Amino acid sequence: MKSFVFVLVLFIGLSTQAQNNGAAAQKFTLVIHGGAGTILKKNMTPEREKAYQAALEQALQAGYTILNSGGTALDAVEAAVKIMEDSPLFNAGKGAVFTNEGRNELDAAIMNGKTLEAGAIASVTTIKNPIMAARAVMEKSEHVMMIGPGAEKFAQQQGLQIVDPSYFHTDDRWRGLQRAREQDSLKTELDHGSKKTTGVAQPGNRDDKYGTVGAVALDKHGNLAAATSTGGMTNKKFGRVGDVPIIGAGTYANNATCAISCTGWGEFFIRLVVAKTVSDLMEYKNWNLKQATDELIMKKVPQLGGDGGLIAVDKNGNVAMPFNTAGMYRGYIKSDGKAVV
Repeated sequence: MKSFVFVLVLFIGLSTQAQNNGAAAQKFTLVIHGGAGTILKKNMTPEREKAYQAALEQALQAGYTILNSGGTALDAVEAAVKIMEDSPLFNAGKGAVFTNEGRNELDAAIMNGKTLEAGAIASVTTIKNPIMAARAVMEKSEHVMMIGPGAEKFAQQQGLQIVDPSYFHTDDRWRGLQRAREQDSLKTELDHGSKKTTGVAQPGNRDDKYGTVGAVALDKHGNLAAATSTGGMTNKKFGRVGDVPIIGAGTYANNATCAISCTGWGEFFIRLVVAKTVSDLMEYKNWNLKQATDELIMKKVPQLGGDGGLIAVDKNGNVAMPFNTAGMYRGYIKSDGKAVV
């Protein structure tokens, strides 16, 4: 009789443990951002704020639907970013800013935390959804990054939607370019006069050096993924490329640690290899997600003279969204279905 009771208790214990493990495996998390420092709160109208909230919620729901049905983190981050690329509100895809030459040049990257596979594109002008092209590079080629006309040719061969460059033109971004050009002219006059200026400060904290969209996710299977897309820097010159498509700088995912998507002044994120450094602090120093992300965004980046933010989710579903600018569009949703924007 004692043996029977022992076996029964052992069976119940194992069953409970299996159920708990199953419940843990069912948890998932999606985090998104729509750029840091782009619009000061005091300049945000109720109508515009409502529009941004609606767009962010739509992106969260797109990813949530995939994750809730057992889909992959990769599919979820791609779907969320694609929604924001299609919106003129964000500096990515349809809402991309203009270069000094009056063009829209787009960058994007995606990474699979399970395999460490990654794909990126840079300086493309005709691909409707750059994040889809980045994923195609990862899955349909032996490369990690493609740029310019070559990337566009590859995207077309993969059946992705190609558009006329005029698709990306928005009046709001065009006016932003004119303002940036005027500031450039003023800086030149000051530099040639008695006063000197570094040109670092961003007047009004406008969308000159900021503006990116991104998503990171942990799926039910315990896999992480990250995706980021951007139109880059307003008034950028000479084929400039920022941190977004550089794996480890603006985008990174590793199942052993976390998934990260950055936004901000890209030059500084490249020099500090921000995304990979966060992962390394967690892997090699055993820091938690908050410690690692705060170290980079609240300390290292500003010490160097840069600013911005990032979103991150670790292998346990913990979320971090630090930023050192006036604001950052951001949101997250977990397996309970409650969206926070």
